[in-house]
Amino acid sequence: MEKKKTLTSEEISAIVDRIADEFASEDKAEIKIIATLPPNARWLVGIRKAEAIRADLRNKLVRDFPELSMPEINMKILRSLTPVRIGKSYTEPAYQDHFG
Repeated sequence: MEKKKTLTSEEISAIVDRIADEFASEDKAEIKIIATLPPNARWLVGIRKAEAIRADLRNKLVRDFPELSMPEINMKILRSLTPVRIGKSYTEPAYQDHFG
């Protein structure tokens, strides 16, 4: 088994700079804001974004399907965000044709 080379701090910095250059400017601003958060608060950013996506989807489905109850809307959200792999390798997200 060959021994792995340890990266220097300059090499690590070059890799990070290369990755950072791929982000759009609004992403860079958000990354700077997240970097200022304490480590125990950083995980909340992703959870809040996921909840915002679910809320937007819920609002759209309520407008598109006013006859459905909230539990039925929530099941549509769950279905649209959960890949189904029963006997198939891939399925389209539910209600994909309604989003635009």
